[in-house]
Amino acid sequence: MTQIHQYADTLEETDERQVHVSDEVLARLARCSSGSLTTQLFKLDFRQPALVGLRAMNKDIKPFAGRAFTMRFIPAREDIDTYGTMTTKPNHNNLQWQGVEQIQPGDVLVIDSQNDPRAASAGNILVTRLLARGARAIVTDGALRDGSEIAALPLPAFAREVTATTRISYHHVADLQVPIGCAGVAVYPGDIIVGDGDGLTVIPAHLAEELADYCTVQDDLEGYLAMRIAAGEALWGVYPPGPTAISDYHAWVASGRPAIPSIINKGDEQ
Repeated sequence: MTQIHQYADTLEETDERQVHVSDEVLARLARCSSGSLTTQLFKLDFRQPALVGLRAMNKDIKPFAGRAFTMRFIPAREDIDTYGTMTTKPNHNNLQWQGVEQIQPGDVLVIDSQNDPRAASAGNILVTRLLARGARAIVTDGALRDGSEIAALPLPAFAREVTATTRISYHHVADLQVPIGCAGVAVYPGDIIVGDGDGLTVIPAHLAEELADYCTVQDDLEGYLAMRIAAGEALWGVYPPGPTAISDYHAWVASGRPAIPSIINKGDEQ
């Protein structure tokens, strides 16, 4: 195969991966557990799809799924990142405002802050604007400011730290909608970010529908298996499920999903 043909094949593969994930698939993914998502991704050779170390600032996070809108930071430079760039009209040295105003309903703003929490990636006003534009969440591997205000908003916000230091002290917004790294994981524009109170998972867009199918089934099966373990059964043959356990699951579904007695909270009944 010539280099030209190899290059053409690469372009064709890239085009196939530029998939727009529907709202219906997003809704299904939001109902999938992070454990099932990461397990199915592992089976597809994606070994680390979780954004480790980022914590939710909000007390109650409803599970969500959204399309990644990416923002890339580089270190700030003193002659460029001045307070004068924080204008109320678009300018090339303040791409952050432009990015926020490009957010579409169903997007998750994902910020590559180079794992540097010394200055905030955004504050309450920008996060409120994201909420108004229909964003599903904001994610940074750096810090956010106005932590208590952001924690009170219904928009999920994930970060490493909270700091009052302004972004331009250490960060310059270099690019929008380009491949980035966030918490050590590659994130491409349009990838799917699935989140809940336990954390965040990155799903390549072209795998989103397949993952929704598999994980919906896996979650239902594992819910059944968890009930059997909670009833006092040993792990062997039940988890991971062997052929007999899977057959038992199908029989349980066919019989109308009858209740399975549990040892959990059994003492409360006495």
